[in-house]
Amino acid sequence: MTHSTATHFADPRTLYPQPEFKTQPQQPPGDEQLMQPAPDHGEKTYKGHGRLAGKVALISGGDSGIGKAVALAYAREGADIVFTYLCEDKDAQDTGRLVREAGREVISIKMNQANNRQACERAVAVCIEKFQRLDILVNNAAFQQTYDSLDAIPDDELSYTFQTNIEAFFHFSRAAMKHLPPGGSIINTASIQSFSPSRNLAPYAASKAAVASFTLSLAAEAINKGIRVNGVAPGPVWTPLIPTTMPDEKVINFGKNTLFGRPAQPAELAPVYVFLASAEASYVTGEIYGVTGGRIQM
Repeated sequence: MTHSTATHFADPRTLYPQPEFKTQPQQPPGDEQLMQPAPDHGEKTYKGHGRLAGKVALISGGDSGIGKAVALAYAREGADIVFTYLCEDKDAQDTGRLVREAGREVISIKMNQANNRQACERAVAVCIEKFQRLDILVNNAAFQQTYDSLDAIPDDELSYTFQTNIEAFFHFSRAAMKHLPPGGSIINTASIQSFSPSRNLAPYAASKAAVASFTLSLAAEAINKGIRVNGVAPGPVWTPLIPTTMPDEKVINFGKNTLFGRPAQPAELAPVYVFLASAEASYVTGEIYGVTGGRIQM
């Protein structure tokens, strides 16, 4: 008889913390080090298999949340990382540490991508100057805020949401397309809000619907250069956006409305981004992968 080590499966409902959570108000953009429970980015669990060896990835919003988990996973898969962040210096330093501990090079770029085409183009230029290549672009950084009514949405926040969540994706992608090789990829972070919008997240939901549409149209153009373009549509994910932009009652029960009864941790999103960037997804483009905890996307 041959004996083998079986993979351990755990009940996904209880794999990570479940609500109720503590109230923990923060000011945007938030500090993950103040969150209770602490988000899991895969620090202790993600194991690389060389899927992205020798590649270079640019990730917007890589200081925390999904972007941080993706930076960690890509580094452990063998990629060098350039990531952007708004102002969260401590979180960004921690991302850099994780990438370096994986044995890869990392550059962090502090910038505001809203209404800032030149900054987006400069981030791409940094990749080329440092590594002489760019293989993967992850458009991920985003802003959201909840509002009680349409009248409560300030004009400047409406503009800022669209500038951050979709206009910057155009700027990054336009610059990256000049350098991405055949086989390279662009991965856009959409949202369940793209397809199942909440009343109190109207600007964010509308901008994420635009991300989904942009993903499909760009995929049709980019494949003419051999570049694949896909999206990921997360459901509720435990990131600093939650305590900084949602009322206490939403934070307390965050993720309870999924089939799992809990939010995702960033670590649970990263493997999808790895797959979409890897050669294993060679016949995948123009797709938007839902990671929603069973919530239906229409």
